[in-house]
Amino acid sequence: MFDHLLRQLKDRWLAPFSRLLGARVSPFSISLLAFVAGVGATLAAYRGQNTTALVAWLINRTLDGLDGTHARVHNRQSDVGGYLDIMFDFIVYAAIPSALAVASHQPALLVATVFLLSTFFVNAASQMYLAAILEQRARGAGARGELTTITMPPALIAGAETVIFYSLFLAIPSWRLVLFWTMGVLVCVNVVQRLWWARWRL
Repeated sequence: MFDHLLRQLKDRWLAPFSRLLGARVSPFSISLLAFVAGVGATLAAYRGQNTTALVAWLINRTLDGLDGTHARVHNRQSDVGGYLDIMFDFIVYAAIPSALAVASHQPALLVATVFLLSTFFVNAASQMYLAAILEQRARGAGARGELTTITMPPALIAGAETVIFYSLFLAIPSWRLVLFWTMGVLVCVNVVQRLWWARWRL
């Protein structure tokens, strides 16, 4: 919901560190490190090592924010970089709740996870197809002055909210069932928001 505002702040905060790293470090290497941290968070979550998983998740998110900033600071943006970045993100987004559910051996949490991941699937379809239509009509990220590879119309649950929810998944195990259902319902609101947005703007 606040990503379009936070993205500029994030660039301001991370740009000095990006300049310190220098242009020889590729944005893709940062994306890859972020993905490795995300996989580490998943494995730790499966093993019940919640603190380790939370730290690895936050490292994943920090590096995921850094790769785009680094690309912009050193003028190394690329479509393939943006494509791989979102692919890595979605793998981690699916893997962490799946690991938590499988490790729990709780049927109720498994059901909640199926619901949550199903809403992710529909939300991703609504976002990506809408972005493709907007690009086709020359109303995409470039035309709108956005910092992302593709346009991302604001929605209730976006990157910042995902960081918060997943951090809570890992930090407060007893809340997972409620949090999974809550996030899933709010992601459904995203889909409705985009349908409404598309109805009046396409």
